[in-house]
Amino acid sequence: MADRRSFLAAVTSLTGATLLEPLARSADALAQQAVAHDGPWDLSWVKTLRGRHRQVFDTGSLDEPLRVVANYLDAFEAVLGLKFPDVNVVVGIAGRAFPINAADALWEKYKLGKGWNVTDPETTAPAVRNVFLSGGATEAEQKMKVRALQARGAIFWQCNNALHRVAERLAPDAGAPAETVYQELRAGLLPSVRLVPAHTMLLGLVQEQGCTYEQL
Repeated sequence: MADRRSFLAAVTSLTGATLLEPLARSADALAQQAVAHDGPWDLSWVKTLRGRHRQVFDTGSLDEPLRVVANYLDAFEAVLGLKFPDVNVVVGIAGRAFPINAADALWEKYKLGKGWNVTDPETTAPAVRNVFLSGGATEAEQKMKVRALQARGAIFWQCNNALHRVAERLAPDAGAPAETVYQELRAGLLPSVRLVPAHTMLLGLVQEQGCTYEQL
């Protein structure tokens, strides 16, 4: 009787595994299709993250968030002698961190410095340009700017859901429909910024691709 129960349990286990295997393969195929999709949401760049060390920075603050990204790259280069393409970093931006991805024209028109409480260090007034883009008084400050990090292989993304919320926030003062503001914000993102459908979705996809996670 004991042998019969063991046999039935083994058969049941194998049958379950056999039934689940096609489902697992199907889910994996759907995930691969999403990443490779060549359409309005081109996520094929996710598959280019093949460095020995990969990290995604979940960025939701404007309190010197890019300093940590620069420190990460500096440490790998100084300690292990490694840099891109052996080291990959992705800066995922949603919510309050949106101005990092905005071109100067958007900063000026929509008064992003005033709205997001960002001061221009050169004028000590609310910024009307993207102060995160380039510049800096010291070499350390220059390293933590968008262009400097992009030159070191960093990828920046912008959450589309968050962009719609920013448009809804700015629309009343702009005296324009939220959809009109959204289209202008989308067109005014910095070059090379990847617009993604949902921040949370991409955090999952890049971690599936082997990225470790850090919240800023």
